[in-house]
Amino acid sequence: MSETDKSYWLLSETSGIGETRDPALQRRLPILTGFHWLGLGWRDFWRGPATSLAYGVGVYVLSVAFVWTLFEFGRDYILFPALAGFLIVAPFLAIGLYEKSRALDEGRRLGLASMLRTRPRAGAQVFFAGLLLSLLMLLWTRAAVLVWALFFGVTAFPGLDNIIGVLIGSAYGWTMVAVGTLIGGLFAAFAFSISVFAVPMMLDRRVDALTAMGTSMKLVWNNLPVMIGWGAIVSALFVLCVATGLLGIIVIFPLLGHATWHAYLAIAGPEA
Repeated sequence: MSETDKSYWLLSETSGIGETRDPALQRRLPILTGFHWLGLGWRDFWRGPATSLAYGVGVYVLSVAFVWTLFEFGRDYILFPALAGFLIVAPFLAIGLYEKSRALDEGRRLGLASMLRTRPRAGAQVFFAGLLLSLLMLLWTRAAVLVWALFFGVTAFPGLDNIIGVLIGSAYGWTMVAVGTLIGGLFAAFAFSISVFAVPMMLDRRVDALTAMGTSMKLVWNNLPVMIGWGAIVSALFVLCVATGLLGIIVIFPLLGHATWHAYLAIAGPEA
């Protein structure tokens, strides 16, 4: 843990003279603390930028290949929920970035090969967590298809060129957008809460996947204001990635990966 992260953790541990709280409960960090984590992530990004950039390029290539596959096999109708679902599996893909930040805190430097060969302390449990997150992503995309069918029946998907007109050109479209946003928001909130700290925790500690996910949800719930702020920052940066045709992933994904490690240290403390 860096000195900056340690000072934030120690500060959040005390509220008044001699009063302490359970490390897994409330930190009472300001709602905009996420920008501080971004600053720490940016610092880690530039301490050996070649490795972080290469990691970002790899995730970008995977993302483009995934989108191409959707179009190639006629599954473009799930493009938007699939892109949103990317946020579910992103913590699993960022393990190497967490490891780089941890190594930097310990005064070590890692090459790209070492980042890709990262061995979490939780062992195979991290892959079980990745499987659960992938299944949740599939459930999310299936829910999006069911919402479409609920409002438009078995009508064929009009294509990306015409979808905006369909959605905003009728009362059914507006209602579907509202219902879909609500359902997607519930999926997003649940996925964010169980994954944001679970994967860094399994990298850092010997803990099973379900315990890590449950602890992550507990930490998010008990630090709701700052985590809502952090979720808003992550969402805004993800929208920026989509707006740039996914090119923004090359920089933004490593930045968020490094920043998430510092968020984990600040919220979970030295013992989750």
